[in-house]
Amino acid sequence: MDRILFLDEVAARLRRTPAQLRWMLHTGAAPKSAKIAGRRCWRESDVEKFIAEAFADNP
Repeated sequence: MDRILFLDEVAARLRRTPAQLRWMLHTGAAPKSAKIAGRRCWRESDVEKFIAEAFADNP
């Protein structure tokens, strides 16, 4: 089962500030996420996939 990550954890993993991650959410450039109990959260596998795809798209 995937670990659930919250905004600060994902921002740190992507080496962004929480504000930068919020902006990425606003513009649609962030990893796939969901709101659970009013909190934005990510599956760890979706964050890892987002990173892997970024490397695959940039030779």
